[in-house]
Amino acid sequence: MTTQETSQVPAANAVCLLTLVLPHTVEAAVLELLESSAALESGYSVLPAQGLGIGAQLHTVMEQVQGRARRVLVQAVLQQDQLPALLESLRAAVPSSEVSYWVAPLLEHGRLA
Repeated sequence: MTTQETSQVPAANAVCLLTLVLPHTVEAAVLELLESSAALESGYSVLPAQGLGIGAQLHTVMEQVQGRARRVLVQAVLQQDQLPALLESLRAAVPSSEVSYWVAPLLEHGRLA
């Protein structure tokens, strides 16, 4: 692949990867909010996940037996300047200590065709 075939993201147009980790009990509310967000017009990914460790609250008997919590992982690519408003909307809609997130800079983003 040549340099001409890749699309490096310019610094002035900073793009980031938002990852949300949430319990399945708030999945519908979060996905509804994300669906209506202009910041995520290009879409996002939803994956099943399991949470382990001190922050994982085990609600069901199955989770307690397994020692891990059922979670949903949501990943979205968006403009960094759109992130504060989206996070504020999420905090207002789903004020839960069980929802965690992280943001990472994205060096490159595109499609193969």
